[in-house]
Amino acid sequence: MASKVTLVADSGSTKTEWCLMDGKQRSTYLTQGISPYFQTSVQMEELIRAELLPQMGDQAPDELHYYGTGCAAEQNVKLVHKSLHAIWPHAKVSVNTDLMGAARALCGREPGIASILGTGSNSCYYDGTEIVKNNPGLGFILGDEGSGAFLGRKVLQYYLYQTFDDEMRFRFDQKFNVGKDQILDSVYRQSLPNRYLASFTPFLAENRGHYMIENILEDGLNEFFFNHIYKYSESWTVPLHFAGSVAWHFRDILEELCQLYELQLGRILRNPMDGLTVFHEEA
Repeated sequence: MASKVTLVADSGSTKTEWCLMDGKQRSTYLTQGISPYFQTSVQMEELIRAELLPQMGDQAPDELHYYGTGCAAEQNVKLVHKSLHAIWPHAKVSVNTDLMGAARALCGREPGIASILGTGSNSCYYDGTEIVKNNPGLGFILGDEGSGAFLGRKVLQYYLYQTFDDEMRFRFDQKFNVGKDQILDSVYRQSLPNRYLASFTPFLAENRGHYMIENILEDGLNEFFFNHIYKYSESWTVPLHFAGSVAWHFRDILEELCQLYELQLGRILRNPMDGLTVFHEEA
């Protein structure tokens, strides 16, 4: 009897990681990020057909578990489901939020606070089965504290307001070679401005130790704790778990903040997929 073939997708604004599970075999693929806020159902379908299917060949899943940004809104869930069903009409498709993906990856079937710190940010209290509480994410314009977009925006503010000292301005110019007009055009007129803002976050990782860089990181992540983690009374009784590139690269600051506020630090995963494959393998 043939084993069930399962496709798991973890999609953020910047990239989507896909893992095809066929028995004990695992095949991982990467494509651009998918966001129903910025892409139509047709555009999402075209992206998957152009970038994923050539990597997968003739393999088709029996069931598909998709976890993605923007999937808290019912209309967006319908858009994503429509694009996936058009490609794999015979597969059983489920569409969940990227936050549920992070919660299952980080907590498994145990209660905990699950947070995403990637291009965007989000958090929730997960009781081991469901997301019970979710401090609402407001997106990169009004919120997303601690995210790549939030931190990248701070980098640009420091540069454009001439807050950076001469050394950091020189390093910024050497790396990016962009001016005010080009930055403003990319933020206010071009597509996917959140991804553009987040693209400046690696500059922080490359310049650790400079007091201005440390200030941006500590303030940005502390704002995430203050505006989100602190809003869950359960934060003082269950572990705090984190997923995403920002969480991974700046995990030392997360550790320091948990120690400072006497909170229990749990798992930090760069990619939720590491935990999602285990979760669905055990299902």
